[in-house]
Amino acid sequence: MLKATAIHKSYGNLHILKGVDLEVKKGEIVAIVGASGAGKSSLLNIMGTLDKPDSGQLFFNGHEISKLNSKQLSNFRNRKIGFIFQFHHLLAEFNALENICIPAFIAGTPKAQAEKRAMELLDMLGLSDRATHKPNQLSGGEQQRVAVARALINKPDLIFADEPSGNLDSANARDLHELFIRLRKEFDQTFVIVTHNEDLSDLSDRKVIMKDGLITA
Repeated sequence: MLKATAIHKSYGNLHILKGVDLEVKKGEIVAIVGASGAGKSSLLNIMGTLDKPDSGQLFFNGHEISKLNSKQLSNFRNRKIGFIFQFHHLLAEFNALENICIPAFIAGTPKAQAEKRAMELLDMLGLSDRATHKPNQLSGGEQQRVAVARALINKPDLIFADEPSGNLDSANARDLHELFIRLRKEFDQTFVIVTHNEDLSDLSDRKVIMKDGLITA
């Protein structure tokens, strides 16, 4: 599904990624692990088209996407990719249902259709009774599940997660990890996850180890 070839990235004089090659297959859960500063998040941001490499190519289902312009990339991200971050980034002034619907509204989905899909996701995640609650009325685990629903609203082919359980206690982290496994099982959902959590990386189909801007194993 996704193929990164010879990815290089520098920030000033700091050479972060030094020719990274990585392929991700449909329905696979790939964990990217390594020490801080290894280049994990930089690689995730490039593969998720949030950042551009200095050199190298990125292919999605055989089509090169590294040459798309900003507008084309924004449309691609909105329709094909979901993102989950360590901090949920929910908008404080909107309730759970509204937060989930935002990517669907951006994609032009009619309001009734978007809200129906959002309620289905809330129900699946055990949050149907929290639809009208704002983020400050939700627990940390609930906020992160709302963020997962937001990532799923447009039925993306691929979800990128950057330390998704890093801000959760052990019980909520375990629930989130089990949710990823269930989503892969039920929907053949593909995940690329940057994590320091050994339990999550051990549950993945494949563990990619990075060190000093390279994949070492």
